[in-house]
Amino acid sequence: MSGRDAWIALMRHYPTAWNDRNLIQGRQNVPLTPASTAALRSLQLPARIAAAERCLASPLARAVETASLLWPGHIETDPRLIETDWGAWEGKRLADLRAADPEGMKAAEARGLDLSPPGGERPRAVMGRLSGLLAELGAARATAFVVTHKGVLRAALALASGWDMTQKAPVRLERGTVHLFRLEADGAISLVEANIPLEPRQPA
Repeated sequence: MSGRDAWIALMRHYPTAWNDRNLIQGRQNVPLTPASTAALRSLQLPARIAAAERCLASPLARAVETASLLWPGHIETDPRLIETDWGAWEGKRLADLRAADPEGMKAAEARGLDLSPPGGERPRAVMGRLSGLLAELGAARATAFVVTHKGVLRAALALASGWDMTQKAPVRLERGTVHLFRLEADGAISLVEANIPLEPRQPA
């Protein structure tokens, strides 16, 4: 892409203790593990991503901590980047939920964008709040590095591809990598490149 293009580079936060235990975190404000912090201290963004004009992050600690270890300047937090609210499922393992109620979970997951965890938030609602932020960034012709969560990354992929979340994702978005999207003036996005690796940090 040329320097005149607007774009966003989305990344999921590094792992927490809940990630290590395969627990659904949602809005729980769990910090990074020491291992994640140490790993991030040895890494840096590729130059083309580090050239972004702005850095935005979910207000949850795990996203802010990840951003602060990769971005040297000011970090803007935006509540529209917060993780999906998983309601009563938070703190539980997806495998355990499926084992406890196989048919109920199968029916719930078949709803795709309208999956509705008890007391939680539908993926379609995540897409809605993300769309509002993308429209603002697109109108400003911004370039931005964004640290967020798996639910928001899935929402971005759905917006970019038309994926309805009833089938396997069209692209596997790997943890610890950056995903680059072209950003149009109206907030529409298209995937340019997925799974861009971080690089070893160079000595100052």
